[in-house]
Amino acid sequence: MASPFASAQEFHDVMDRVLQMMSDDPEVGPRLRDADFTQRFGFEDLDLVLNVRAGRPGERANLSWVWTDDIDWSPRVRMTMSSQTANRYFQGRENIAYAIARRRIKTGGDLKAALELIPITKPINARYRGLVAEEYPHLKV
Repeated sequence: MASPFASAQEFHDVMDRVLQMMSDDPEVGPRLRDADFTQRFGFEDLDLVLNVRAGRPGERANLSWVWTDDIDWSPRVRMTMSSQTANRYFQGRENIAYAIARRRIKTGGDLKAALELIPITKPINARYRGLVAEEYPHLKV
């Protein structure tokens, strides 16, 4: 399955924007911060790793993320998927439970806690679709 992204850098840039949307959203951001969740994503087709955590006391951002495994926290859940699956998910076109059952997403750790984040992040789907329509039409699914 080929990546719909023009490059690993484009994927990196788009995901940074999505995470910033989530962190800055006045409803989504604080709920993600309160969930105090850590997660590691592997994007096997682009050979990229992304680690995400809630903002810590004293930090202004609701989320913090780095594109490396050099972190000072331990992820509660690990998910490995293709960039295509991630793109479909953020557009609201990929059911996580179904993708896990079909092995499009491989998981480890506290999956139940990760699934509890889905309703929190769901409002971002429409904003991501808008971003895709405006700036990245080649990603539309």
